[in-house]
Amino acid sequence: MAVRIGDTAPNFRADTTAGTLDFHEWAGNSWIILFSHPRDYTPVCTTELGAVAKLKPEFDKRNVKAIGLSVDPLNDHNGWVKDIEETQNCQLNFPLIADPMRRVSTLYDMIHPNANDSFTVRSVFVIDPAKKVRLTLTYPASTGRNFQEILRVVDSLQLTDNHKVATPADWKDGQDVIIVPSLKDEAEINRLFPKGYTTIRPYLRVTPQPNKK
Repeated sequence: MAVRIGDTAPNFRADTTAGTLDFHEWAGNSWIILFSHPRDYTPVCTTELGAVAKLKPEFDKRNVKAIGLSVDPLNDHNGWVKDIEETQNCQLNFPLIADPMRRVSTLYDMIHPNANDSFTVRSVFVIDPAKKVRLTLTYPASTGRNFQEILRVVDSLQLTDNHKVATPADWKDGQDVIIVPSLKDEAEINRLFPKGYTTIRPYLRVTPQPNKK
């Protein structure tokens, strides 16, 4: 069964490069980026793991923890980590799940039912502190994931959770946002958005990002 946006992220217990962990317990009150890989020693994934490690300061600012997954065993992970650190010039500063029995991959529906091996295991899940899945993405094996885009989505989700706004196409942190259509009361709108707003259409009202000065 597929894990969809709005579902509770399934819990699991697994061996990782940071020790055995209970996923929900490890997640605590943080946002989570769970991303999977087809197998160890794959070139695109090697660059991705390095990219995520280098983004840790940005994740920390947003209360985000990253955790990776590959279907190879832990011994292989330990060797791959050395390669990642040497080739990407960084330390791997987040856990990498070992999933040789495909338990977590199956739980999160990461393996396509028509696939004969694990090559299609290339998914991303953004999970909020309530353990709800807020984003799912699946990439082809040949295309490296854009983690700056995933950070942008986290910024948008966190903004929406704290303010009654949505973010337009190609939005970046600091740019104008959209007042949600469900907000109708003018007095409440003026209270929530003291910087004012522009009505382009009755359903399209634009305001400066409310958490920026």
